[in-house]
Amino acid sequence: MLIRSKSPLRLGLAGGGSDLSPYSDTYGGLVLNATINLYCYCTIEETNNDEITINSYDADCFETYPLAESLEIDGKASLIKGVYNRIIKDFGITPRAFKITTYNDAPIGSGLGTSSAMVVCILKAFIEWLSLPLGDYESARLAYEIERKDLKLNGGKQDQYAAAFGGFNYMEFHKNDMVIVNPLKIKRWIIDELEASLVLYFTGASRSSAKIIDAQTRNTTKGDKEVIEAMHEIKHSAIEMKHALLKGDMHAFAEILGKGWENKKKMADTITNPMIQEAFDVALAAGAISGKVSGAGGGGFIMFMVDPVKKKSVINALGSLSGFVMPFQFTEGGGHGWKIYETDKI
Repeated sequence: MLIRSKSPLRLGLAGGGSDLSPYSDTYGGLVLNATINLYCYCTIEETNNDEITINSYDADCFETYPLAESLEIDGKASLIKGVYNRIIKDFGITPRAFKITTYNDAPIGSGLGTSSAMVVCILKAFIEWLSLPLGDYESARLAYEIERKDLKLNGGKQDQYAAAFGGFNYMEFHKNDMVIVNPLKIKRWIIDELEASLVLYFTGASRSSAKIIDAQTRNTTKGDKEVIEAMHEIKHSAIEMKHALLKGDMHAFAEILGKGWENKKKMADTITNPMIQEAFDVALAAGAISGKVSGAGGGGFIMFMVDPVKKKSVINALGSLSGFVMPFQFTEGGGHGWKIYETDKI
């Protein structure tokens, strides 16, 4: 028997960074995000050889380990090992032999929440395999704890919940890691117009979000007034963008997106760089209205708002740079798993 799972990646539309501690613990955070049709994938295959085989294409790890209750976190395929260790520990599962294979549609460090979506994806495969009693909130919370607390990988809380719930979500972040997810029911014509108005451009450079997040956290912790005020503005932009999105006001959406980027750049020096600025200069000169880097910044994907009649001009102009434009659509539904029996296999 095979167990497969997938979970969607997300675009951070507004409020990103306000889900980070210590800001969210002190002031509360608000984030608006939406999942797109780029995914993480996982397959678990039951075996009978008293071994655990890991094939992680993103981590470039292809290793086999003796069957054990805990796998050493040694920098190789840490996300898979972190999920496995926690599942065995929390649910008292007797270790059993298996082979696991993972990969995703976007580069690591793309700003689309790939690491967190992968943790959710792996977790959903184990949930399906072992019939674990975890809903969307429970799986998102567990994924957060595995990534941020067990593996000590820096970051916020929005990505795990986006991958688990899917769709357009307005999220609230409170102290003690409490999260409230408010799914938004967006009219189809508004989603169509938003897709027609957005260009998703990969800069050609992945980046480690950890250093950028560290700098942002330090600036918040030491009470940097400009940084705190900028984050207040970023958080408030999630409220404004939610209203604009529900009404289908694309002009307001574009303005809020651009304002959010200007405030985001105040959070840390490494959020923008000459490569990112060049992409903005080229896109704006070709007719883009505004833009924002998705995720922590420093590289990865940039989303530009454009008048749909100028979209092709912007795409052509960005083609002169070293990155590429990624076609996409918004999706509904979060991470999930399913079983494939022998008679159903390819």
